[in-house]
Amino acid sequence: MADDRPARVSLLGPFHGERPPAPAWFDAALAVAPERSRIPVEGARIELLTWGEVGKPGLLLLHGNGAHADWWSFIAPFFAKDWRVAAISWSGMGGSDWRPDYSAQLFAAEIFAAVEAAGLEAGGVKPIVVGHSFGGFPTLHCAANHPERLRGAILVDCSIQPPEKRWTGPPPRPNGNRVYATLEEALAHFRLAPPQGCENLYIADHIARGSLKGVDGGWTWKFDPAIWQRFIMPDLGALLPRIACPAAAMWGERSALMRADTVDYMIREMPDTVLRAIIPDADHHVMVDQPLAFVAGLRGLLAGWP
Repeated sequence: MADDRPARVSLLGPFHGERPPAPAWFDAALAVAPERSRIPVEGARIELLTWGEVGKPGLLLLHGNGAHADWWSFIAPFFAKDWRVAAISWSGMGGSDWRPDYSAQLFAAEIFAAVEAAGLEAGGVKPIVVGHSFGGFPTLHCAANHPERLRGAILVDCSIQPPEKRWTGPPPRPNGNRVYATLEEALAHFRLAPPQGCENLYIADHIARGSLKGVDGGWTWKFDPAIWQRFIMPDLGALLPRIACPAAAMWGERSALMRADTVDYMIREMPDTVLRAIIPDADHHVMVDQPLAFVAGLRGLLAGWP
């Protein structure tokens, strides 16, 4: 996601609006362009991206807070040969509509609407859902409350804190999202949250450009700045022991959100059958930090899925 607080160092400012150089694998992945559409879900139009053939096993990729579906557009092509892959932008984020209120139930409705619209069950098996960070919260909700509709759920650096450390979301932005006069200026203010470094600036550039929209007076962020003040958050800790479908947890080795006490708490609360995988040399945004290692780790999980 983007953040305007000055204490964080700009990732893209030195490039003055030009794209950083990217490796061949990244350009090749982006060349596998998805089909793009928007589907109606409970009064909002939800951005949907799809790759691969209908009829193959379904894989749904869900992004984190303040992000958008194109956080997966350099990852999804690696799976499109063997899977029917889809990604959505949550309501209030990316190219999806904003809502007056948000809830786990509404986000679950967006998940299953995407499953139907993308044909993720056309091959006769239920889909596997992969949720990164905030995207893991609705994934967890579905794994506990709608397990019969999933073949499996994978939580990627999805931090469920012990009760004494629960986070209630970022503070409100009283003036909404800032408007920048130029795209170059907006890109220079893109940062990852929670704060971390980024060696793969070509990925940061890609997701930053997809995070912005043109408005009167310049450019601004796509996400609803009031989403956390209008979001009904369930007790996520209470959902952990109720996971009732095959599940796995992946996280970055250096993730600031997956400290030892948090990992110990989650493992203690989750069923013993939940698989675990650590992405070496990765922070919270594992697909940005170590994209190819993340692909390999996810492939390994999916290859041995029950």
